[in-house]
Amino acid sequence: MAGTITYLRGDATAPQGEGPRIIAHVCNDLGGWGKGFVLALSRRWPEPEAAFRRWHRERAGNDFGLGAVQLVRVTPGLWVANMVGQRGIRTGRSTGVPVRYEAIDTALAALAAEAVRLGASVHMPRIGCGLAGGRWERIEPLVTDRLTARGIPVTVYDH
Repeated sequence: MAGTITYLRGDATAPQGEGPRIIAHVCNDLGGWGKGFVLALSRRWPEPEAAFRRWHRERAGNDFGLGAVQLVRVTPGLWVANMVGQRGIRTGRSTGVPVRYEAIDTALAALAAEAVRLGASVHMPRIGCGLAGGRWERIEPLVTDRLTARGIPVTVYDH
């Protein structure tokens, strides 16, 4: 049964609802964690940042890279999904945007499998649209195709 995305004004680090929940967000492929939504995550829990930095540091021996997902449990019934969907970061001299829609699509497909396995709903800011420079009009259909079309409840939070 396909659903629709629920939009709420609020804080994606405080996901609404009952049952298992996953907070999904987009990370870069450089191992950087210091601007945007990740700061709100780190204010709440140290584990997602520590796990992401370790995942990047040990990338020669794991699946770290564009399209990969790392699920980090922060409390019973609550996980953070670090999704690598951004090539590099935006700098003063860079041209183009760091977002990689194909990588976000791949990560969302992997996230869907985890959400189904856990029986979890997915909660997120407008992923890929902040520092990554993406457009929600391109990301929303990916979220719909990969998650809500599979019956996974999704809530998007606008701060």
